[in-house]
Amino acid sequence: MTSTPSGIPGTADDSAELLPIASGARTRAALRTLIRPDRGRALLGLGVLVGATAVGLLVQPLLGRIVDIVADGRPADALTLPVVLLLVVAVVQGVTTTLGLTQVARLGETVLARLREQFVERALQLPADRLERAGAGDLTARVTGDVARVAEAVRSALPEMARSVLAIVLTLGAMALLDVRFLLAALLAVPVQALTARWYVRRAVTVYADQRVANGAQQQQLLETIGGAVTVRGHRLEEQHTEKSARRSRKAVELTMRSVHLVLGFYARLHIAEYIGLAAVLVTGFFLVRDGSVSIGTATAAALYFHSLFGPVNAALVLLDDAQSAAAGLARLVGVTDIEESAVQLPHQRTEAGAAVTVDAVSHAYGPGRTVLHEVSLTLRAGEHVALVGTSGAGKSTLARLVAGVQRPTGGTVSVAQSAPGPAGPSVVLVTQEVHVFTGTLAEDLRLARPDATDADLRTALATVYALEWAEALPEGLATVVGEGGHRLDPARAQQLALARLVLADPPVAVLDEATAEAGSAGARTLERSAEAALAGRTALVVAHRLTQAVAADRIVVLEAGRVVESGTHDELRTADGPYATLWRAWSGSRAAPHL
Repeated sequence: MTSTPSGIPGTADDSAELLPIASGARTRAALRTLIRPDRGRALLGLGVLVGATAVGLLVQPLLGRIVDIVADGRPADALTLPVVLLLVVAVVQGVTTTLGLTQVARLGETVLARLREQFVERALQLPADRLERAGAGDLTARVTGDVARVAEAVRSALPEMARSVLAIVLTLGAMALLDVRFLLAALLAVPVQALTARWYVRRAVTVYADQRVANGAQQQQLLETIGGAVTVRGHRLEEQHTEKSARRSRKAVELTMRSVHLVLGFYARLHIAEYIGLAAVLVTGFFLVRDGSVSIGTATAAALYFHSLFGPVNAALVLLDDAQSAAAGLARLVGVTDIEESAVQLPHQRTEAGAAVTVDAVSHAYGPGRTVLHEVSLTLRAGEHVALVGTSGAGKSTLARLVAGVQRPTGGTVSVAQSAPGPAGPSVVLVTQEVHVFTGTLAEDLRLARPDATDADLRTALATVYALEWAEALPEGLATVVGEGGHRLDPARAQQLALARLVLADPPVAVLDEATAEAGSAGARTLERSAEAALAGRTALVVAHRLTQAVAADRIVVLEAGRVVESGTHDELRTADGPYATLWRAWSGSRAAPHL
């Protein structure tokens, strides 16, 4: 949930910095890249559909042959061969069409799955502040509405479009074989159809793109209003938020109605094209039969050919509606997958000798006038445990997220020493106070950090953080379903689960952002011991929730208003009579430590 500096959700300016949308050229290039690994399947599907369509084109000449037999007064047994051939054509066309559409559908689903994987991978890597600027509604609309629209197009529009285009091309070729004058007559409908398509596409691209953006803005407003309902009521902002929701809803409805009127005009123009083309073919057939240039059966076949084009032509043009909508959604998905690597990855570079992490003159702002860090420089030596201390709002969590690579600084650099990663590959792992228990078995939840971990590895990790006893006491042990709808883990145990995942990932550097905040509960000491055990042998940056964590650290860094004001050991800072000494006296003089 985004919030304004005042802390009232939803009162930010309407102009959010939305995630990027790919250009048409870039979207087409991305689509080609997605299809490239399955070129063989694409060619096979296309070839089978071409064969199926070509076989289907034999129906009209066979019907024309039957008309000629009847017109010439031939015996009834002369109809046997064309009728049998019609049955054979129907069977062969049905089988080949099914095979071709199956290949095209498999291709579409494979490409869609590949796109989803890329989208999810990049979305999970996006810096948190980038998502905050865009708003949760924009990403939610893309991962739900846009993916659904593209999926619908892949499952229905893509196979139908492929079949329709092939039918149009081959049917026009068949009309030319009958007599090129039939083809020329049929082509009279093309200018109207082309103008209709051009008229529609020029308007549809803008309408559907705007519609997706409007839907994203609508979802964002609803998320902010519902998520911040308590604050909204507390500040008596119900009317303001209701008006904002209504305004964005009206915008979405307005764009939807524009698309409806666009489609109605599109259909009306298509009917005119059909009338012109069919009339031209029938008139041409009349004159050609009168002159003896063609038989009645040939003229009948030509008319049937053109009539058979009604379905494919209309389907192809109507599918432009789905295609434009899907293209708009695809551009929004590709826009996320195309975000530069430098915007989503923490640089892993050489640092000075012996340093695991180097923070060099780092500044960070969440927007104009919202700078939270000011040219912070910090070095974490290999194996060193550093505690971040400061009052609320000092910038501790922001610095922790920058070191973890969850966000990128707006100024300065964060470098992590090149070293051999752990089994799962990460160089830095962040564990926060707000951990999530994923739905599934406890073993599956743990293996998110290391998919190839054996049951013995899982038990070792749990034992390391003092969680094995309660884990094995669950109804089905490691096979117990946890998370939404499963066995509920209390916050302390959920935190131990997160620390066990840290052990399994085995990163050289670990960042804990108030990861032991539950230490105020009955299992306080156990949770603190769990964190200490998980950090053993690693370089660690710990945002201290309690000053007892700072005491145990190798070094303490004190932040104040986004700047480093002190650095040293507990004893050094306590006797220096500076900000840390003030915090220590306040904390040690109270039975319960304040949240720092």
